[in-house]
Amino acid sequence: MLGLICIDVDGTLVGTGNIIREDVWAALQTARAQGVRLALCSGRPAFGNARAYAERIDEDGWHIFQNGASIVNVGSGHSLSEPFPPESLPGLLARAQQEDRLLEIYTDLDFAITKPGDYAERHARLLGVPYHPKAPSDLSGDVVRVQWVVAREEEAAVSAAPHDGLSLHPAGSPVMPDAMFISVTRAGVGKGSAVAQVARAYGVPLDRVMMVGDGENDVTAMREVGHPVAMGNADAPARQAARHFVGHVDDGGLREAVELALSL
Repeated sequence: MLGLICIDVDGTLVGTGNIIREDVWAALQTARAQGVRLALCSGRPAFGNARAYAERIDEDGWHIFQNGASIVNVGSGHSLSEPFPPESLPGLLARAQQEDRLLEIYTDLDFAITKPGDYAERHARLLGVPYHPKAPSDLSGDVVRVQWVVAREEEAAVSAAPHDGLSLHPAGSPVMPDAMFISVTRAGVGKGSAVAQVARAYGVPLDRVMMVGDGENDVTAMREVGHPVAMGNADAPARQAARHFVGHVDDGGLREAVELALSL
């Protein structure tokens, strides 16, 4: 069996209606009991629902949040996070104000927003945190990532705007199908770089690592590991990067991936 399974959240662990199937939880518990390390590998931050998911699947392990910008051991609290370039933040904040868009600014354990409203409130609910809008000027701690939350039809325009020295990681969620989340990190930071760090921490060769995902932001990690798996609901870039294919998230595709990992 493999030594490490990295698991995307939205569209992989979490399906329509923000639901995680009980057979998926059971499969993950079986894998961990057999000695396989499990690492959340999500665009979500290391708090709220994602933190609870991480603690449940591997309570003393390393987990990847914020598209690789935030790498946290949920048992010890240690962090391997990558700071966001401070010189890039003022220009993005100004652009958000000029274009009247929602930009979220994240540290490891907190976040602020530029535009309260429907998207911000619904995203807080998805993340599993109270909706108490905080202004960027009130945020303390080191910023590790920012994220545009926009309508799907606006994704191309937002992504095409200059983001010099930065990497973009667009992703969707079945819980908010009308929105796109365009995560922005320091250049070179992504799920792929983070998976390599976690595998190194566990002493697991990358050819014995599985990454299960469904979105474009999962591709860098899928290309890094020996066993990339695409969900049945995966976008085209994730399917193209995959070596193995499983069912739709709502049909227990992740359970199939875990069973496969135990057989390899």
